Amino acid sequence: MTMTNCIRTVIVLLSLCQASAAISAASPMCPPQQGVALQILGSGGPIADDARASSGYLVWIDGRARVLVDAGGGTFLRFAEAGANFSDLDFVGLSHFHADHSAAFAALLKSGNFSNRTAALTVAGPGKRGQFPGLRQFLASLLGQKNGAFPYLAGYLDGSAGLAKLLPVEVGDASTDIVRVYESDDGKFVIDALQVPHGIVPALAFRVQTDNTTLVFASDQNGSKSEFVAFAKDATILVMHMPVPEGVSGIGRRLHAPPSVIGDIAQAANAKKLLLSHFMRRSLSNLSQNIDYIRAVFGGPVVVGNDLACYCVDNKES
Repeated sequence: MTMTNCIRTVIVLLSLCQASAAISAASPMCPPQQGVALQILGSGGPIADDARASSGYLVWIDGRARVLVDAGGGTFLRFAEAGANFSDLDFVGLSHFHADHSAAFAALLKSGNFSNRTAALTVAGPGKRGQFPGLRQFLASLLGQKNGAFPYLAGYLDGSAGLAKLLPVEVGDASTDIVRVYESDDGKFVIDALQVPHGIVPALAFRVQTDNTTLVFASDQNGSKSEFVAFAKDATILVMHMPVPEGVSGIGRRLHAPPSVIGDIAQAANAKKLLLSHFMRRSLSNLSQNIDYIRAVFGGPVVVGNDLACYCVDNKES
């Protein structure tokens, strides 16, 4: 083993040890046959240096993985490791089109080609802004018959060739209100989206609500939108991303909320549990100190997420 690899191994092990000191125990089994669970597919960021997949989350309802939020690099493998089934998905939310949130989506679709799924699949994402495509353009660039990167999967665009049709729900960049992007046919859950500030990148937060549970995925954001607090109000689990440490400046601050701002948002929203995810080495290296900034303003439980960790929701606590 080279010196560089030794250093990387030590950093990974150190970050995992630090996380274990701050984490409240994840559920030992996932999924539960009854009720709701949130499972992390990827808790890492865009750099392949911390043994974490990039951003991705599953919502299990009564033993089925029905919601996927984000599909960053590595989540394709984690999806299989979690035991999820493409045929069970009702909804995919792509928060934005940075690679660490969307790069594995095409691989997931290819895998789904072998699932014999015929039911349409709703996919929600942001609208176009500047160099970043809107959801429909993103899908066309991946799957288009003429100019797509993977034209052999073009049947996903119209339901032909035995592939399930994708139903795009694009939340336009001009939208400032909460947008209902999905209602399940069985009435068990609804999903809303809200534009959140992530520098020049159009991005969405998602909220999954059942009768007893509210799961909020804050996505990458800098924490400057006051309306997000109302969107996340009383969340059973609030998932917030912490790729940057306290004191970050420049582009990092324009893109991401530092730990103290994460704590402020969780406290103002009265979150029942704060789940931290989407780490990078710069936020893991001082993990305990960064969590202290959060706990200085947020009085609820703080959980440090790891890949494949699963959190069952006790409705008595909802």
